[in-house]
Amino acid sequence: MDFVLVPGIDGSDERHWQSRWEAAWGHRATRIAPASWTAPDLEDWSNAITRACARSGPDTVLVAHSLGCLAVAHWLSRHADDTRGAFLVAPPDRHGAAFPRDAAPSFLVVAALPLGTPSLVVASDDDPYCASPSSRDLARRWGAPRVSVGAQGHLSSDSQLDSWDHGWNLLTAFVAGLGGHPGTDSES
Repeated sequence: MDFVLVPGIDGSDERHWQSRWEAAWGHRATRIAPASWTAPDLEDWSNAITRACARSGPDTVLVAHSLGCLAVAHWLSRHADDTRGAFLVAPPDRHGAAFPRDAAPSFLVVAALPLGTPSLVVASDDDPYCASPSSRDLARRWGAPRVSVGAQGHLSSDSQLDSWDHGWNLLTAFVAGLGGHPGTDSES
């Protein structure tokens, strides 16, 4: 199993769980490479997912955080058969007051429709970018189960999750349900 990482706005720094997982997976991980992390454009990010998945192959799970979840939802509306599944962490509420409308206006159009591939939404109960009722509704509309990890903020570097073992265990269970194993690069 390979993994395509789709971070949120500004990318994921070295303290972010996505970066730590990427390091653990080694060559089995590909991070998307959009033209801009700070001025995200939905079509650019979608094309970056396409390029990353082409390098990874069909046995790939998308691992998204925040705005990256909306990019994945948009991408899956056209490419649901091109990946094994989507692990979506802390999706933002595009109608919420904290959504970065000025920085990411093209993401406002992402429809909350069934994703068409096995998916899991992981949410925090006190995420400033998406209240619990909104994340439950988004998961329902996407046709994905939602798992709450309690009150841990936006599940970002600021949450001080380090390698985020709880998230790794959730991903391990999700990937096992797809018939794979997330292991580290040394276990390939």
